[in-house]
Amino acid sequence: MVGQGSRICKVSRGARGNRFALTLPGVFLDHRDLRSIGADIPPAHTHRTTSESFMKVGFLQFAPHLGDAAATREHVERMLDEVPAVDLLVLPELANSGYNFSSTAQARELSEEVDASPFVDVVRDHCAKHARHVVTGFCEREGDELFNAALLIGPKGIEGKYRKLHLFLNEKDHFRPGNLGLPVFDVGDFRVGMLICFDWIFPEPWRVLALRGADIICHPSNLVLPGLAQQAAPVHALMNRVYIVTANRIGTEGDLTFTGRSTIASPQCQVMATAPDDDEDVQVVEIDLSLAREKAVTARNDVFADRRPEEYRILTDPNL
Repeated sequence: MVGQGSRICKVSRGARGNRFALTLPGVFLDHRDLRSIGADIPPAHTHRTTSESFMKVGFLQFAPHLGDAAATREHVERMLDEVPAVDLLVLPELANSGYNFSSTAQARELSEEVDASPFVDVVRDHCAKHARHVVTGFCEREGDELFNAALLIGPKGIEGKYRKLHLFLNEKDHFRPGNLGLPVFDVGDFRVGMLICFDWIFPEPWRVLALRGADIICHPSNLVLPGLAQQAAPVHALMNRVYIVTANRIGTEGDLTFTGRSTIASPQCQVMATAPDDDEDVQVVEIDLSLAREKAVTARNDVFADRRPEEYRILTDPNL
């Protein structure tokens, strides 16, 4: 049984074959399909789709050039020029610098200030030219401190910033933990939250962003634990009724090999797009925002309204 108000348009690019592929149509379940498993869903609990609720999201999967910021910018600019029509595109974690720094001194050398960044200039110019938004991982320098950040960039420049809360492995040697909380940014027709890589394993930030109204959670990543986050993303999307775009990278730096398989997941736990594990890729899908704004599970159940926060207080106890 297939939902009638949902469409998927996927465009993919593989560097090795320099190929483009268009797949139509795609389908996924909506609340009407719950009747097939015995749920009593009256019309009032069926999501309503309008042409305004559709938009296109995508990811760009590649390998930055660690130690060569100019080569990385040229690489990103070249790939951006080949991206098909999209409203919101997500790039990997630390896309301007690479990841596996030999020292904090190298991390500092490759970092950039947000307001004086040649990398940001490239992305901003692209957004202005194509009237779109991009979320990208960013090695940020602010004064003497370094942050593993994500930037929301639009036609007029930077519209949002998040700093990674949960640092992974050697990141703890180079970066300060995030200090900007978990903001959600209103981009006109849609609302965006951001998490970075290892944030994936903690359920709390996904729920916070969803409660704050995010339709889409962008997840720039440099994943090295094979397949785990890619499998978790659809579950987080289902539990919070949001879309998730995980943009991972490929390649090897020192002793780390990155796992690719960038993923777009729907509020119905569907994997709408998946990249290969070892090749550059760009994929774009069309999503229906109304599915992320419908939190009802049955006629009498809602993933937010049925919460019992008074029973969850242990989650905020710093002594445990």
